[in-house]
Amino acid sequence: MNLSYWERKSWFSNVNFTIVGSGIVGLNCAIYLQEKYPKANVLILEQGILPQGASTKNAGFACFGSLSEIIEDLHSHTEQEVLTLINKRWNGLQLLRKNLGDQQIDYQLHGGYELFQQNDDLWSQCLGKLELINELLEPFFNSKVFTIQDSAFNFSKVRKSIIFNRFEGQLDTGKMMTELLKKAQSLGVRIVNNCKVENYTDQQNSVHVHCNMCEFSTDKLLIATNGFSNQILKHKVRPARAQVLITKPIKNLAIKGTFHLDQGYYYFRNIDDRILLGGGRNLDFDTEETTEFGVTNLVQNKLKELLKTTILPETSFEIDYCWSGIMGIGNKKKAIVKLLSDNVACGVRLGGMGVAIGTYIGKELAEMMTKN
Repeated sequence: MNLSYWERKSWFSNVNFTIVGSGIVGLNCAIYLQEKYPKANVLILEQGILPQGASTKNAGFACFGSLSEIIEDLHSHTEQEVLTLINKRWNGLQLLRKNLGDQQIDYQLHGGYELFQQNDDLWSQCLGKLELINELLEPFFNSKVFTIQDSAFNFSKVRKSIIFNRFEGQLDTGKMMTELLKKAQSLGVRIVNNCKVENYTDQQNSVHVHCNMCEFSTDKLLIATNGFSNQILKHKVRPARAQVLITKPIKNLAIKGTFHLDQGYYYFRNIDDRILLGGGRNLDFDTEETTEFGVTNLVQNKLKELLKTTILPETSFEIDYCWSGIMGIGNKKKAIVKLLSDNVACGVRLGGMGVAIGTYIGKELAEMMTKN
């Protein structure tokens, strides 16, 4: 790469902390480090023009898990593991709101709704576990989280009775990421985009970083690339592509809140009088386990079908555009936050709940690297 003397001196010399990834985790990690060490040289390297992955591409759900998702997690995790995860997601959301402010990220607490197909056994499973889950969560919320309500929305092919979570909110993803970037840069964090870290060499007192722009040394290296982490690390983090579409504005769109369907594999909300709808990864897990951005006819056709037959059965609409994001998942939903050596650490595998848990993991990653 044809870097000048000034570019090398200003961006790639005397670096104290290098963070790979400028998403929610990476930015929060950088902010924490720069606040704790105001004179430190904190550098973020981002392989995309904007934060790559899911941080600028998610649906803006400020949630910690629908009832059916929590029940499903209890099948593959211990009760304590599930409660710890929910607690971290909830605390992460509160930390995000505290750090940036509700108005700045357009945070709105309209509640969340879980919908059920009319002949779905999932409904009876959720009814049977509702009180148990409420009892488990009451110490965190000092109240019942999940209640049964009759739907006030004109949905079709789903049960009239739905499950409501009054603690679930929503935010503007673009405003959230803009505020995080502004805060990081105002503190003096330096961000270099279109810079892909290819590998690194861990040395005794520093880390030699090899990227597409240059090679340089840093005192500490923190990896926060989530769904792309296997490109650098050898941890069991699988990429998971999430496809999304959004309609053109719809007049008199009387839908408020966040909505989950089919164990959270489909989700939608009203944003700017448009329906934002995502999901469908469960239609073809193998194809969607990729780091390639893009959409497929299989998933997009299913999303359009849901819009037409279930969400907007009596309303005409037009699709404006679609996109995808890349999450990081694994056999367990617990995030991987660990020291790989004295000089290298990672905070990855957010399990599709990056908005909720990302702030918490970014802070935890920074604290882990600096506690010694």
